[in-house]
Amino acid sequence: MLTSYFDDYTRDYQYYKGGSWCYEDGCLYRGLITLHEATGEQRWLDHLIRLVSGQVDAQNRLAGYRIDEFNIDNVLAGRALVHLFHLTGEAKWLEAAKPLAEQLRFHPRTQAGPYWHKLRYPHQVWLDGLYMALPFKLEYAKAAGLDDMRQDAVWQFLTALELTHDEASMLYRHGYDESRLQDWADDATGLSPAHWGRAIGWLAMAFVDIIDNLPPGAERADIERRAEKLASAITRLQTVDGRWLQVIDAPQVGGNYAESSATAMFAYFFLKGARLGISGVAAEPGHKALDSLVTHEMKADAQGRLRLENICCVAGLGGFEGVYRDGTVNYYLSEVIRADDIKGVAPLMMAYAETRRAAREQHVVKAAE
Repeated sequence: MLTSYFDDYTRDYQYYKGGSWCYEDGCLYRGLITLHEATGEQRWLDHLIRLVSGQVDAQNRLAGYRIDEFNIDNVLAGRALVHLFHLTGEAKWLEAAKPLAEQLRFHPRTQAGPYWHKLRYPHQVWLDGLYMALPFKLEYAKAAGLDDMRQDAVWQFLTALELTHDEASMLYRHGYDESRLQDWADDATGLSPAHWGRAIGWLAMAFVDIIDNLPPGAERADIERRAEKLASAITRLQTVDGRWLQVIDAPQVGGNYAESSATAMFAYFFLKGARLGISGVAAEPGHKALDSLVTHEMKADAQGRLRLENICCVAGLGGFEGVYRDGTVNYYLSEVIRADDIKGVAPLMMAYAETRRAAREQHVVKAAE
């Protein structure tokens, strides 16, 4: 069922922002990469090359991309370029990724070191941005042989974890404002007030993708220990039916709901973390979450076509389009919900791909026996 859904979804996919380079399309590219790696099926690679090629011109320029926007979100899709370089050996893909690496050379930083989320969000670190930028930075550094870039990515991640961690809950807050100028920022800590499920989901995916790009050693062990603690905290918050809530730790609040993108992201985190052998990260919560999404959130529309329901369209912090997003529980519960948004579909692809990969590897082991 899911394989056909993903194939149909990608076949009919329209670029999220009319063809301009953006993180939403990058989410889909990550889903297709994981499906191709897990199954070896050519169709996923064909979809990936078709879509990415449509955003890179003959001079290897990215459609609609401007480095001077310093938008951290735009970096994510660059992981597809690095992947295609490794897969094909064609230098054009790495050349197309070079402006994104250059952006990270000059991207504004907090005094503590991590990148500003965007130029229009000065002095702020958001969990989203850790996923958008740092796995790419590691992968590009490896492809280009830039060890200083690799070291900076690891250092930034560890620093950002310290800045955004909430000791009482053992979770991480969506945003941190070093300047304390934002109304949403706590005067003492600089942290936003609530625990948004998808923000922590972005972070959870960053954890396993960063760990996957690190060799054994002290740095990897440190990040794995933190991943284990996060796994313990979010396991306790999984609902009885296997999902996670929009505001992950507020089940008592009326209107809170099981949100599909966060659930899929955590499923990927547990399934991949278990495959990577991270101590304390078990596959079982991921399997339970994936099964729950299929049971409760995959529903047919009037034409009989499957859709993934209950995806928060977008959420952020601070002023945007005339609205001030204050980061409270009520704010996160006010955001628009829709079906089939790529921010839910792509992590569902990734989580499903992990189950296919595990089954494939288990088959190989049994065949060898």
